[in-house]
Amino acid sequence: MWIDLLWILAGLVMILVGSDWLVDGASGIARKFGISEFVIGMTIVGIGTSMPELVSSVISAVGGHGDMAIGNVSGSNICNVLLILGVTAMISPIAFTRSNVYKDLPFAIVVTLILLMLLYTGFGQQSVMSGISRVEALFLLLIFVIFMVDSFRSSKGDTEDNADVKPMPMGKAILFILLGLAGLVFGGRFFVDHTVSIAQRFHVSEAFISITLMAVGTSLPELATCVVAAMKGKNQLALGNVIGSNVFNIALIIGVSGFISPFQIESISAVDMGMVLASIIMLWGAAFTFKRYKLDRIEGAIFLLAYVGYITYLAMNI
Repeated sequence: MWIDLLWILAGLVMILVGSDWLVDGASGIARKFGISEFVIGMTIVGIGTSMPELVSSVISAVGGHGDMAIGNVSGSNICNVLLILGVTAMISPIAFTRSNVYKDLPFAIVVTLILLMLLYTGFGQQSVMSGISRVEALFLLLIFVIFMVDSFRSSKGDTEDNADVKPMPMGKAILFILLGLAGLVFGGRFFVDHTVSIAQRFHVSEAFISITLMAVGTSLPELATCVVAAMKGKNQLALGNVIGSNVFNIALIIGVSGFISPFQIESISAVDMGMVLASIIMLWGAAFTFKRYKLDRIEGAIFLLAYVGYITYLAMNI
């Protein structure tokens, strides 16, 4: 038990240091190539901070634990929006651009709806609750490719939100990104493995572990990155990180996991998947409530309360 706790602490330290380096390196790359920090956050940083989810979900799928693969992704997406953006907005309100409101967030909503369609109907399957086949996995991977190509194509020349970033040599920026990602991936892995180890000693179910402990643990890179970005005044990078991570979790991670090893789900409920959709719709709706085009501190507090309510519901229904 004590050794597990020490590894958890070591993982947290690696995550915090790695997130700081990743934000600095990503900002340097953004300015160098004339790409907005939002797009850098949504692509490079989003993929990097989603690596723990990718590793955990692939291992779960290959091991025949489809519920853990889906539970990890669904729990992470809920955590990304309600917990991470809730905390980030309370530190520093997040401004939405018109592209965020009318393109990026609607795309994330559509991708979430596609996942629900695949999980609960499948292509030509009659069962209400199904899983992910290789054909469906390839479809999700195609969505990922389209998303990446469109993101970089539409961001060319957009440097307005990088104007205050101090120049950083290209070699140093790349090194910061690589070291930061390494810290996030390995730190996240240590945290997840030893947190799950402790939970299993208390005979907690796989579904609960995946949606709560694994999801929060594998979302720590996003949390640390978003908090550091907010403290450095780079809220678009934080927002891009969450939106990008949510899309990657569905399109890339479920796509890769399902392609390597098609899987079925059994105990992930409609409430869990409904919360995934509800959370991203809440984020989109926040652009039109209170302060227009801004996720302010009040909405951040509402997001946090919603997350606490959801976790409380899960704890009461173990």
